[in-house]
Amino acid sequence: MRRIITVGIAFTTAASLAGCAQSERGSGGGEGGTLTFGAAGAPDLFDPFYASDGETFRVTRQMMEGLVDFKPGSVDVEPALAESWEHTPDGKTWTFKLRNGVKFHDGTDFNSDAVCKNFQRWYNQTGAGQNNALSYYWIENFGGFADGKAPSLFQNCENPDPTTAVVHLTRATSKFPDLLGLPSFSMQSPTAMEQYKANDVKAQGDSFVYPEYSKSHPTGTGPFKFDSYDQSNGTIKLVRNDGYWGEKTKLNELIFRIIPDETVRKQELESGSIDGYDLPNAADLKALREAGNNVQVRDPFNIMYLGITQKNNPALQNLKVRQALAHAVDRETLVKANLPEGASVATQYYPENVDGYAKDVQQYPHDPAKAKQLLAEAGASNLTVNFYWPTEVTRPYMPDPQGIYNALAEDLREAGITVNPVSKPWNGGYIDDVDNAKADIFLLGWTGDYNTPDNFIGTFFGTPTNRFYTAGAPWGEDLAAQLRAADSEPDEAKRTSMYQDINRKLLSEYLPAVPLSHSPPAIVTSPRVQGLVTSPLTAEEFASVSVSEQ
Repeated sequence: MRRIITVGIAFTTAASLAGCAQSERGSGGGEGGTLTFGAAGAPDLFDPFYASDGETFRVTRQMMEGLVDFKPGSVDVEPALAESWEHTPDGKTWTFKLRNGVKFHDGTDFNSDAVCKNFQRWYNQTGAGQNNALSYYWIENFGGFADGKAPSLFQNCENPDPTTAVVHLTRATSKFPDLLGLPSFSMQSPTAMEQYKANDVKAQGDSFVYPEYSKSHPTGTGPFKFDSYDQSNGTIKLVRNDGYWGEKTKLNELIFRIIPDETVRKQELESGSIDGYDLPNAADLKALREAGNNVQVRDPFNIMYLGITQKNNPALQNLKVRQALAHAVDRETLVKANLPEGASVATQYYPENVDGYAKDVQQYPHDPAKAKQLLAEAGASNLTVNFYWPTEVTRPYMPDPQGIYNALAEDLREAGITVNPVSKPWNGGYIDDVDNAKADIFLLGWTGDYNTPDNFIGTFFGTPTNRFYTAGAPWGEDLAAQLRAADSEPDEAKRTSMYQDINRKLLSEYLPAVPLSHSPPAIVTSPRVQGLVTSPLTAEEFASVSVSEQ
């Protein structure tokens, strides 16, 4: 088994984790030109704290930075706005040494006061801001808010001097400081957030109304800054930040054109209207290469699953019914027929190169007769499910949502299950409905943000009231407690063993979802594009890219 990275913290001594990991950013750039990239979906907003989808992050990642980042082409943590950091022996107090002379796009100084104001903004969310569909990454990584209704990993932030920020946690965790590399925890200008009322988000029916800040004035420190969003034409325009603290981007402009249909993205690349797009169809890779395009295939660091919500359909609270779903789906055929070369069947909820992977979990081979038997034993032979699948999107783990839905729905029908299809646009109700536990079963997945078990199964099942609604099961709270205990365990060997035990129970005793596959996503750019470094996290940054004239 190949380890991508060993992450976590040393709990026995305070040590600098980044002192020898100096940034490679310099002072070059400025060659000019425009890169137009075909985006698979439209962002709801440009405030990454309130986002949870890759298409929003693809844009905000170019404009905003966190205290830490991930090395290009890797999941290894490196300095970003923090030059270095160290922690106390108990892993609860983290001191970040900040870069000096960095400014936000609006001219506001980046300093320790700005860091603490960002943390306090996240922690002090109220009303709609506490909705799991909005503060998803905070809830999944930090837990509760300042109102104390739920425990929080965050305690407080201090700024003893302008270049020192001290973050106090309530417990040790294997995921700190890695989680600060998530786009949701990017540093944003306190001045702009106050001026344009960044926290003024309101619920409206099943969706939300976002403030002016998140629509028109996102303000970070990154190499690109926001220019405009032409919704009628589906184009987002970013421009070079000439005041950037590091190496200036070579591009004058970076434009994202929203093209939900993968076939249309391919046609636009062929016509020269765009310079690249993500997630090309596996069947097109050979032709794209033969045409001279740059096709890069990332290592798979993801999971696609058939989600199960235990909130609305009482039959789904029965383990035998969930096991019937697992036996009903033909994952081997799904991988061969609907996923790109190099994809594999998933037996648990994260790839085998993540700590805690257990090779002896319970298996669920395709067996329609077994599925029917389990349904009969559960008194659910007439099972009907509302099966949600997304439109207007392509995901790294889910390159063809409709094709995947069709295959799985047919498998379920073969096992005697009645399927009611529910399809909605990804950012037009699908994610909101799924995150609010309205689906019976649903198609979704995850590309790892960093390499810890907690980032996968902790994110999925650590909050019993999220999209799986394991709060409806007698073991939901216990599973969440097991996950918290494993994440807080300072001994690496013991922590790994704890996660292996959890993975075994997840497949044999709980089965809150059916793991389906791991898929290697590709990205394609025209021959004009040089310098794109792919990321196993699908977290590409375009500052290093140049576009030649041809």
